[in-house]
Parts: sequence; structure tokens; C-alpha cells
Amino acid sequence: MVRAAEQAGETAQAQKAESRGAGRYAPSPSGDLHLGNFRTAVLAWLFAKHEGREFRMRIDDIDAQRSSEESAEQQLLDLATMGIGYEGRLWRQQECWSEYEKALQDLREKGLVYECYCSRKDIAEAVRAPHAAPGAYPGTCRDLGESERAAKRAELAARGRVPALRLRAGVDEWEVRERFAVSGGVYRGAVDDMVLRRGGNAPKASGAPGGGGAEVPSSGDAGVPGGRAAGADGGAGAGAPGGPVNRDYAYNLAVVVDDALAGVGQVVRGDDLLSSAPRQAYLAHLLGLPPVEYVHVPLVLGPDGKRLAKRDGAVTLRDFPGGAEGMLRWIAESLGEAVDVSAAEVMAAEVLTAETGVADANAVGASSVEMAGTEAESAGAAGGITPAALLPTFRPELLPRGPVTWRPEDTPAD
Repeated sequence: MVRAAEQAGETAQAQKAESRGAGRYAPSPSGDLHLGNFRTAVLAWLFAKHEGREFRMRIDDIDAQRSSEESAEQQLLDLATMGIGYEGRLWRQQECWSEYEKALQDLREKGLVYECYCSRKDIAEAVRAPHAAPGAYPGTCRDLGESERAAKRAELAARGRVPALRLRAGVDEWEVRERFAVSGGVYRGAVDDMVLRRGGNAPKASGAPGGGGAEVPSSGDAGVPGGRAAGADGGAGAGAPGGPVNRDYAYNLAVVVDDALAGVGQVVRGDDLLSSAPRQAYLAHLLGLPPVEYVHVPLVLGPDGKRLAKRDGAVTLRDFPGGAEGMLRWIAESLGEAVDVSAAEVMAAEVLTAETGVADANAVGASSVEMAGTEAESAGAAGGITPAALLPTFRPELLPRGPVTWRPEDTPAD
């Protein structure tokens, strides 16, 4: 009877977590994670677990030219070493081309997609004009006639290029639920005719990507429908029906689809992405996808007051003084009164096993770290504070809201 009641309670808790939507962390595999990345990852895990949510992991590898499998594996290993695990499958953007194309087709059928023939120079000159909104697309190609479109399309095709596809936005602003970065719990920001799929070099029949943008996928995907002749509504292909498809999907489209696929209901990330939230939330609304709660936290700054980068010295896990233990201690102390560091130290010591001297991997939430291995999962708890040890005392309302600065002299010595 007791066990049955416990199982019923566990089932109810799992259903509640699922209904609320999961938290997530989504690194881009273009190099080693650094202190700022790990602080955000720890906070994302703490926010999710504090509210009984599951935690997802996604590899944001839509930019195939900058992504590498070696970086992805190292990032997962480092996250496991830091005691950050996840539930469910490991998500990868390069496995989702067909889902992005479905979303694009949905918007196209609603009349919300149009071709854009502008170069970066064209846009830069247009936004310098009087009364132009800073940073917003000025709508140059939004209302062109079909004859104008045909001429511009032919001009691009003669140079072996294809137009970008933009969203025909129906609003100038959109509200999102913002948990941390602003007072009142609501952030209202600008929305414009954002790019949904980048233009550039026409895709090759071999499946190689088209190319002018930064986000350039390279792998083929038989699940993506074949292209068709592009029209004013932003057709899918670069030429004849059944031809090669431009898979240069923009990140704003991809991340909205990704979060919905993984059942994400809470997004914790750096506050440099705050202005992107209204665009992404509006896009989710148009696609009929559930809204997410955003939590934009301060970036870690370097000694020069600029965004922390590898140029600032020993900020990656392999170089940080004290390794994972030293980095977790620094992160814990940077959270101020939101956690009790002393209590976390006591809890971490209590979960150490007498036989091995390392903590139980399950205690640090390191479940299903598919590419990291059991040894790495356990290492996150070895000898010091863990995210799981911080969780019992975590009070998000007490998180410091000001800048967070890393200085080498603040780091514990080896």
C-alpha cells in the first residue's frame, strides 16, 4: 500500500512536470564551453528542477560550418562533469530539417511568407533613412508587384543566388513572459519581418547548402519536401519541382520549432538574447505552438567589462583553477543569497560514498548523458559543490540582478 501510494505520487509529479513543460540548455558546438556558459547551464538546471520540470539538452548545430561533433562530445562530457544531466533523448538541430520545412510551409499557406532580394548593404542603407526603426527590416520587398519580383528573382538567379524568405509580420511589438530581466513579469519588444530562411548561393543538387548566411546546414534530409519554383509567396525550392532545397533556415525559426518538439516550457539563457524573445514568441503564436516562459540572466563579464571570452584566460573547464570543483564554487558564490553555499557543501559531503569517494551520479541529475559515460556522470560530484547540492536552498527571487564579473584573482588556487 505504501509503495503504491509512493508510485502514485511519483506519477502525479511526473505528469505535473510534463504539463508545465521542460527546461533546457542548448549549446552551439563551435568550441569549448566557458565559465559564462556553465553559469547559465547551472541556472537553467536549477530553475527547472526547482519547479519540478524535466530538463532537456539540445545541440544547436544548425550552423554546420562552425559546428563539429568533437565539440559536441566535449561539451556534453564537460556538462556531465559539472553535474548537469538531462532527461529523454539528446536533441540535435541537424536532425530536424523536415520539421523546419513543415513550419515554413505552414506559414506560407497562411500567406505569411514573402521573398526578399535585399543585400546586407541594401538593408543597411535603408535603415539609415529618416524614421526607420533601428535594427528592424524596413520592408523593402514586402509589397513588390509580381513583375518586380520576377525581375529581381531573375537577376539573383543569373548570379547563381536565391532570395531569402521573410515573415510578413502583422504586429510591431509582442509581449512575452519574462521571469527575471524586467520587473512585472512581462517584456514587450519589437517584432519585424524577420528572416525565416536565408538567401545566398543556390543549393546544389548534391545536397550541399546554399550559402550567404551564417547558419548553413550541410547534411541531406530525405524527409524535406522537394523544392518548387519560387513565387511571391516564397516557394520552397531554387528551381524546378523536385530540385534541390535551400535548407539555410534561420535560427529564430529553428529554435521555436526545436523547443516545441522537445516539450520545452521554460527557456533560461543570457540576457543578450532578450530582444529575440518577442520575435520568437510571436512566431510560435503564428505556428499555433505553446508559449514558453523566458528567464534572461546576466552574462558573465571579463576583467575588461566586456562579455567573457576565451581571450580572458583560464575560463574553460580544462583550464579553470580547481577544475569542476573550483568552477562550481565560483558559480555558487556568484548566485549570492539565492543559494546557501555552506549547506551545499554539507550535502555534497553527505552523498559521497565510502567505497569510491564520489557522489551518486543520480544525485546530481546526470541521467541519460548519452555521449559522456558513467565515469563523467559521477565526476561532477567528486569532492565539492554540485548543482543538486545547491537545489534545496535555491531561491530564484534572491538572484543578484546586476552584472557578474570574473577576475582571475577571484578564482580559488589549485
